Amino acid sequence: MLVAPSILSANFGRLDEEIKAICDAGCDFVHIDVMDGHFVPNLTIGPVVVSAVAKSAAKPIDIHLMVKNNTFFTELFAPIKPKYLSFHIEEEKHPHRLIQKIKSYGISPAIVLNPHTSLKSIEYILEDLDMVLLMSVNPGFGGQSFISSSLKKAEALRKMIDGAGLKTLIEVDGGVNDKNVHELKNAGVDIVVAGNYIFGSSSYKNAIDSLRV
Repeated sequence: MLVAPSILSANFGRLDEEIKAICDAGCDFVHIDVMDGHFVPNLTIGPVVVSAVAKSAAKPIDIHLMVKNNTFFTELFAPIKPKYLSFHIEEEKHPHRLIQKIKSYGISPAIVLNPHTSLKSIEYILEDLDMVLLMSVNPGFGGQSFISSSLKKAEALRKMIDGAGLKTLIEVDGGVNDKNVHELKNAGVDIVVAGNYIFGSSSYKNAIDSLRV
């Protein structure tokens, strides 16, 4: 299992130290939640802070857009060159066009599905994606409880991906901990995002290691 700590739960008063600490602890990606206060009822960080995070990070950046105007924010964050840039299917009228735009920047495109969103919404664009991010909580705030139906959704997505002979990765974000990570692994998940579980622990390394199942 690959691990992507979500900096939404980090101490922003010493963000540079926090980023270096999770990278030193062996994380695989640094997950950054960008919220605009419109698509979700929360407002987080812009390109100036994300650029600083990218410079501090020794690991690839994974940006999750939770915004109304995906194209605008894609153009805003593309110069930072994250490994992954994901956007919500619920908010995009022309997902294929945006996927191609993301690819044109040399960035791996990903689509995010809220807990209630059907996998059918990405059936015809799955082959164009490098990753699908399944939300296992309702997006907007950290520290929420894991929605158990996400496991069945992950299993169904894995069947879709394998059935099509694709290498698309599955990422899950929300309420992930050492108690449910084994079930996520069995469901076919490749990457887990964890915020409070890692940043609220006394040892980032031990927390990250406990998710490597």
